[in-house]
Amino acid sequence: MAKIRSSDVDLKLGEKVLSGPPSYSSGDSEKRGIRREKIRNAHGLNWFITGLFVVGDMAGGGLVALPTAIIRSGFWAGLIITSFMTCVVTYSAYCLGQNWVIMQKLWPEYRDHCRKPYAEMGYRTLGPTAKTIVSICIDVTQFGIAVVYLLLASKNIHDSIKAFSGGSVNLDFCYVVLILACCLLPVTFLKSPQDFWWAVVLAMVTTTVAVILIIVGSIIDHKTCHGLTELPDFKITNYFLALGTFLFSYGGHSAFPTIQHDMRKPYQFTRSAIMAFIMMEVMYLPVCIMGYVTYGSSLRDSIINSIQTNWIQQAINMLITIHCILTLTIVFNPINQEAEEIFRVPQHFCLKRVVIRTSMMVAVVFVAESLPTFGPLLDLMGGSTVTLTSIVFPCLFYAYFLTIEKKMDEKRPGVSEFPSIREVLENTPRLTLIACSVAIIFGVFGGGAATYSAIVELSTTQFAMPCYVKPFVHSKDDSLSGHTSCCGPWSNITWGPKSACSPYSKFY
Repeated sequence: MAKIRSSDVDLKLGEKVLSGPPSYSSGDSEKRGIRREKIRNAHGLNWFITGLFVVGDMAGGGLVALPTAIIRSGFWAGLIITSFMTCVVTYSAYCLGQNWVIMQKLWPEYRDHCRKPYAEMGYRTLGPTAKTIVSICIDVTQFGIAVVYLLLASKNIHDSIKAFSGGSVNLDFCYVVLILACCLLPVTFLKSPQDFWWAVVLAMVTTTVAVILIIVGSIIDHKTCHGLTELPDFKITNYFLALGTFLFSYGGHSAFPTIQHDMRKPYQFTRSAIMAFIMMEVMYLPVCIMGYVTYGSSLRDSIINSIQTNWIQQAINMLITIHCILTLTIVFNPINQEAEEIFRVPQHFCLKRVVIRTSMMVAVVFVAESLPTFGPLLDLMGGSTVTLTSIVFPCLFYAYFLTIEKKMDEKRPGVSEFPSIREVLENTPRLTLIACSVAIIFGVFGGGAATYSAIVELSTTQFAMPCYVKPFVHSKDDSLSGHTSCCGPWSNITWGPKSACSPYSKFY
């Protein structure tokens, strides 16, 4: 669910000072006509490329953890949840796209450059406080994604080092995180990767190839591993943790308004979203099914480690790592520029930029070294800010925008005021109100439960000692342990060398 604000990175133009919903008089035919036209841009992405952009934004990080979510929730229950999740996030993507279309019609200033289109949605519907909340949620999401992807890329590199060295190279995972962060830091000094659209499309290609290799590797392992492990015992927390993974995997909506902003025909974003989620479902389902059928409960945080063919496992590692690094180079930029705006850093390259962006990288590394297990952290992000930006906010704002638009069409007095909850309930079409209400309730309660379960998981069963504490505590060094989660109830069955097997540990 990268979650990338790719076109949100060009800060040449400052934000406009905007007022609340406009008030039109009965004779203002020109502005009323604005609401009926379809807004087009002279240049921009077509709907097909935009769909590929959306896939590249979301697919990747969640993919490797989705099979584990299926195991946690039970196979059939997991398939039902993921199917329902696809419907909910597709509808919320439609709502988000319509929100931007309505904004461009009612407020012509949004046809020009808009730095924070998502935050402006909150402002136009619920006021300045909502704008601030949305902005904070998006920044926290971007920061969390940076941490998750840094951990995932470091884990893949660490596993590859163990695989290619035969376990002879003793390089601790915590050092890999530091080395990768140092290598990425110079790239984050670039002013703006606004022309890096190809990077997200390339990320989609690498993920697609990785999916194919995961399926091939699972088929090869099926004869050895099938039927050796059972599903874990029922635990309600497993369902909530799985829900957090599903939410993270399908929740890239914080980037959608900025992607839609760069379209030639923004009103065609619905096509892009539908195409993107269909493509993601086509990629996700086979991986989830093969993970369950072949490996069962021997799966851990990542399905990559369960692939027993070494060259396939390392090829997948490389492809997903490329995806993570491409995503990181873009994810860092909007949060860096947000910090630069707070501290009033000049637009040109200077010492202040180096200090601010280095500090942001240090903050990301500190969190990564404090919580060096990416699985529960992924669940935590999925259940909290990703749920808000991907399900709750789009549907809530859509109901408000429909109310604003209806009041304008009927030329009612008081249009310049923000709609009340009562007005929203009275003016939103019944089916739309029901659909939005179901999505919001699901997001609030499901996301809340997933967040709580992830916090418990981080602090208890899946607790990993912070990297900066390990040197002062005597603990077993796993740097020389195997890089493969082998099959069987004790993780010791493989058709390859036994030395590749990671030691057994209770996971579910």
